[in-house]
Amino acid sequence: MKSDKPQHDDAIPTLTEVVELETSIDPQLLEAIHTEISARVTRLVEELMREASRELETILLKRVSDQLRTRLPELVEDAVREHLGPG
Repeated sequence: MKSDKPQHDDAIPTLTEVVELETSIDPQLLEAIHTEISARVTRLVEELMREASRELETILLKRVSDQLRTRLPELVEDAVREHLGPG
């Protein structure tokens, strides 16, 4: 039995669609499967977010370091000139 929900090429089948195909699944088993899938998805999302966070941290650290290398010499030179006068 096909779901009445609109189908898209990138649609992910849901547990509900599986149940529509197999109506003899015990509701307690279905709840256990749902709980397990939810827990696994949560762990995957947390892992992916940690990886993305580490990648962003690396990118931002490099960007800040590059900016410091570029701007710090001029900042030091300006501060020295203000206090010591022209060379």
